[in-house]
Amino acid sequence: DPALLRPGRFDRQVVVPLPELEDRREILDVHAKGKRMSPDVDLDVVARGTPGMSGADLANLVNEAALFAVREGDDVIRMRHFEEARDRVLMGQRRESMALSDGEKEAIAYHEAGHALCAAVLPTADPIHKVTIIPAGMALGVTQQLPDQERHIYRQDYIEDSLVVRMGGRIAEELVFGVISTGANNDLVGATELARKMVREWGMSRRVGPMAWGNQGPVFLGEDMMHSRDYSDDTARVIDEEVERILREQEQRCRDTLTDHRRALDLIARALLEHETIDGSEVVRLLELTGASLPDRTGVAPPTAAAAAAPAAPEPAGQHHVTPTD
Repeated sequence: DPALLRPGRFDRQVVVPLPELEDRREILDVHAKGKRMSPDVDLDVVARGTPGMSGADLANLVNEAALFAVREGDDVIRMRHFEEARDRVLMGQRRESMALSDGEKEAIAYHEAGHALCAAVLPTADPIHKVTIIPAGMALGVTQQLPDQERHIYRQDYIEDSLVVRMGGRIAEELVFGVISTGANNDLVGATELARKMVREWGMSRRVGPMAWGNQGPVFLGEDMMHSRDYSDDTARVIDEEVERILREQEQRCRDTLTDHRRALDLIARALLEHETIDGSEVVRLLELTGASLPDRTGVAPPTAAAAAAPAAPEPAGQHHVTPTD
């Protein structure tokens, strides 16, 4: 009730944000005390790979890693245990026994290869951590990226590259099989939301201009459930047209990128079909075999580090997966 927040009542509000990188590192130190850690454990890397996690999430992560070590009969917690714990927390339990046809496995492999290839070659995209086609939770495959820095603002070129990465799975299926599937639904939802924010909230459309549309407030009927309509039908049409233009342009960039690197796309997909999971360094190696020009990642943590969490909106980076029922 807003009346409770009027002056003289409960008028002092204390904002408790989610922990930043340094805070997450200190929280991990607290929860790691008393636990035997392998020398290969780098809590700085774990902290970098957990943006958006609360203190309770980080405590759960350490406990899950310890449980994985116990189940393996290991007397120390290793880096791979942290990674398995993070995947479990974010995506759910692996479904390694799930029966997929050879055709489905190939489609999923090319879908994830498309995401991974785009992320590896685009200059502002977050580096690839790992790619897997092992089902987990509701996902049939996942491509994970590791942000090279803690971001608080997002440049337009970074957002556009993120849109291309999101389109990578769908366009890879189209190029290889000549037909698309329902697996890209999650990617399309995220891409459309991101493009709409570019137009309606962030002033990244030349046609709409430097204006922000859509008051935040409860809406029960209307064009969506989060924004009230403070603009005309004509403006709504222009917004929709600009969203479509942005998505079409980035879709074409994605198609051009995958076409130019088609041999590498095949190599990555074959590696996934053979090994089921590959890390970012393997993706880079396969691209280099084809003579691909890759962006300079100097100063970025190695791809074998713990992967980044799927950031909450409006952050465009994260993980991209194909789902069975989308």
